[in-house]
Amino acid sequence: MEPVIDDAEVSAMNSYLSSGAWLTEFKKTEEFEKMICDFTGAKHCVVTNNGTISLSLALLAAGVGAGDEVLVPDMTMIATPNSAKMIGASPVFVDVASDTLCMDLEAAEKAVTPKTKALMYVSFNGRTNDLELVRAFCDKHSIFFIEDAAQSLGSFYKGKHIGRYGSIGSFSFSAPKIITTGQGGALITDDDGLYEKMRKLKDFGRSSGGNDFHDSIGYNFKFTDMQAVIGVEQMKKLGSRVSRKKEMFKRYQDGLAEVKEVSFIATDLENTAPWFIDVYVSRRDELVAFLKEKGFGSRPIYPPIHSQEAYSVSGSFPVTEEFAGKGLWLPSSIKVTDEQIDAISFAIKEFYA
Repeated sequence: MEPVIDDAEVSAMNSYLSSGAWLTEFKKTEEFEKMICDFTGAKHCVVTNNGTISLSLALLAAGVGAGDEVLVPDMTMIATPNSAKMIGASPVFVDVASDTLCMDLEAAEKAVTPKTKALMYVSFNGRTNDLELVRAFCDKHSIFFIEDAAQSLGSFYKGKHIGRYGSIGSFSFSAPKIITTGQGGALITDDDGLYEKMRKLKDFGRSSGGNDFHDSIGYNFKFTDMQAVIGVEQMKKLGSRVSRKKEMFKRYQDGLAEVKEVSFIATDLENTAPWFIDVYVSRRDELVAFLKEKGFGSRPIYPPIHSQEAYSVSGSFPVTEEFAGKGLWLPSSIKVTDEQIDAISFAIKEFYA
């Protein structure tokens, strides 16, 4: 994966820097937030300095704090549980479902305790289980529903953008994402109260903008207009990038269809924009080495979080362990051409032959 920047961003940044701009978040940030609202259909958007902070801010807005527990999937980028740890809450790991690699609600049912305050649902690579069932599960247990949709900008479920089923949805704009501002995150919500709370929390807890009176504790989680200049130009290209991601996934699927050692998670390409191309293979490490010799980069997917030294907790996570042990990301940048995809697929077929 790699960021894709062209003359549009260069020109926009030159114009902005020549305008006497103050650099910090202001009008360009508001424009970027409005574009995210328009694309997702959300009523409100709050952008922050990165995706991890977005998740922490969502938890703070939900009233989660020290001693509370947050359900998170065992298969995700480590930022998901880290965002809970950062505010003193305890992430509780839950196994995933084999058909989507998203949180298994039956496993989540066993993980709920009186300390459970929130569920952080990760739509893995834009895929999801039934989000209405997830919302009903959270309502049943009176816990807050946050969508970690970092990998899901451009993906929908039942005609509604992912991130809008929870009380708050979170996106990431780090360098490998479908659009990027270098670093950055965004929160969307239709709840006026949560929106105002998040805006205040990210700006030192100011009672209103431009003063130094604080009626609550807050933090400096602000964005910059420099990032927003890039983000606005990136958003203009989101539609074409979503289309290209879908084409790439389908071409890989077609090219590897007859290789029994390679499998894909079923993906509804009408509604899902895969962020990366993820395959599940036998003899993964040998395949990685073979592809490297051919000049093709690849990368194992996330290891189970519970097994990482940073957390190292006990528990039963058979689905996560199975898929983490054979998951592989193939070249996924929108710069990858059809000819390169075909060459990568041919190399994989050659390896297994």
